Amino acid sequence: MYASGVIVSFNGVFLFLFSLLGWIEWTWQLGLILALIGLSAYFSILFYVKKYIYRKIKLIYKSIHKFKLQPEAKNKELDVDTDIIQEVEKEVANWALEQQTEINTLKEMESYRRLYLGNVSHELKTPIFNIQGFIHTLIEGALYDDNINMRYLQRAAKNVERLNTIVTDLEAINKLESGTLAMEMQVFDLKELVGEVFEDLEIKVKEQNIKLIYKEGANQNFKVEADREAIRQVLVNLIENSIKYGKKGGRTKVGFYDMDSRILVEIADSGIGISQEHLNHVFDRFYRADKSRSRQIGGSGLGLSIVKHIIEAHKQTINVRSSTGIGSTFGFTLKKV
Repeated sequence: MYASGVIVSFNGVFLFLFSLLGWIEWTWQLGLILALIGLSAYFSILFYVKKYIYRKIKLIYKSIHKFKLQPEAKNKELDVDTDIIQEVEKEVANWALEQQTEINTLKEMESYRRLYLGNVSHELKTPIFNIQGFIHTLIEGALYDDNINMRYLQRAAKNVERLNTIVTDLEAINKLESGTLAMEMQVFDLKELVGEVFEDLEIKVKEQNIKLIYKEGANQNFKVEADREAIRQVLVNLIENSIKYGKKGGRTKVGFYDMDSRILVEIADSGIGISQEHLNHVFDRFYRADKSRSRQIGGSGLGLSIVKHIIEAHKQTINVRSSTGIGSTFGFTLKKV
């Protein structure tokens, strides 16, 4: 409609000017007519080209945008008076970048899922295979052999406990990730809680001949706001790890550092340490820096992952520093009261 109006307007101008041509020489008449025809053709072609490009661009926008726009929003977003080609080039470039980012994220998630499922199946398969072997051996006659029957039953029971630990820890992680495990926040004395954990681990400490001590400056009491039982689990896991991977005759030190609104808790050992290549993965599920020793010691392989989830559920941070042969230091923050 707009193009028709433009053409009609040009025709009107033509008729008006043509009526005046009698006063102008024929060479000028011809030149003027050709100029007006060219001008009319230029504007007509420009209009249709813009309309054609505009419609094609709208199709591109429909393809790259996931949300539906109102007609007035589309017209506002695509203004024919602007450089449409340049604008759509930017839009397509941004869309391509977003798509590539999404694809990369999905690939990483898929890779993580495969690795996770592989780790779960491996961790479950080992105790199941052991239990199966012990029971079949007993069924085939070892049950009546007093020299091995009780030993095999005890080993089977130990593997059942390991299976139960893995399933319980997996359930805890899923609850923490989904947010269904609510934190029961309360104010408590941090040093008092650490003292209780020291007492609970007294037997394991004596077996490994490791000393549990406080760092200098940690002899004062700090009040923090957190889920007391959840933080107890964090402390138990970290201190137990320092005992498991510590050197006999070594020590584990617990320190507190006042950071204004937070308290930094550090648990440092003089154990075997963790190599740099493994540091970024110590909080991953089932990740074991020293696989042979980890399986010999036991555990679900989920302890540090649970620790990380508990601290993050408190909206706090946790980190680790380590050097092989020197030891490891795990640090996490809590809200100070």
